Order: sequence, then C-alpha cells, then structure tokens
Amino acid sequence: MPNRDELINNFYSSFQKLDSRGMTACYSDDVIFFDPAFGLLRGAEAKSMWEMLCKNAKDFSLTYGNIQHLDEEYSTCDWTATYTFSKTGRKVVNKIRANMRFADGKIIEHSDAFSLHKWASQALGFMGWLLGWNRFFQRKIQNGARKNLMRFMEGR
Repeated sequence: MPNRDELINNFYSSFQKLDSRGMTACYSDDVIFFDPAFGLLRGAEAKSMWEMLCKNAKDFSLTYGNIQHLDEEYSTCDWTATYTFSKTGRKVVNKIRANMRFADGKIIEHSDAFSLHKWASQALGFMGWLLGWNRFFQRKIQNGARKNLMRFMEGR
C-alpha cells in the first residue's frame, strides 16, 4: 500500500505529464473533491474533471511542493498550474493549496483552495477583475465549469 508521500508525488507527477489515469488511480472510487471553480464533485465526476482538464490543457506546466502531514489522515501541499485558458487565450498562473484525506492507501477527500477572483482576473481579463469577487459571478463561473464537465462526461 503506497504511503501518503508516494500518493501525493504520484498524483502531481502524473498531472505534470497530463496523465489523468495516473492521477485518478490515486483516488478512491468514492472520492469527494471540492474547489472554487467546480464546487463539490463525487467519484466519477471528480475523476472525469481531471481527465477533461488534462485533455484540454494548453501550454501547461505544474510545480508542487511543501508537502506537510497534519496527522495520521490529513496532508497538505502547494501547487501552481500555469496554462493558457482556452476560452480567452489568456495565460493563467494559479497558486493552489491542496488538502487531502487518506484511507486504505487512497485519497478519499481532496479540496483545492485558491482565489477565484485572482483566477478570473487572469483568465477573463477586465471583467474577471471587476466582477470576480461577486458571488453571482462566481456561481456563473462554477455553473459553466460544471456544464462543461457534464458535456464532457456525456461525450465519452
């Protein structure tokens, strides 16, 4: 059974190679995922999100580090994704704090924390900067991300 360091390294080194299968092999089948862009995803939805992001990535690079084990179940790390946002062609550098919970050699919970306002400012330009702090606008971003994910899942 892999330890938490191995799982975290496997997850992010797979992501660096845009290998969604390698990433999702680190997840339990009923994983719970949350981030500001997609909201709450469970199981196949979370795994499909990583597959979609890997398939659609443009000019992508990723770094990660600062792995810390908080107790017997929880770990955290920092990672930065740099890519071109496909809808606008704008460059995004997203700095993220991941929190993970582990059981039976798998990631069972994963949440990514980042500023959706900062992301929107980079990805969407002036409108993202102007409105990215607004809950209505943030829900619009989240609804769009979830709609894209559902379309992706239906198309497979």
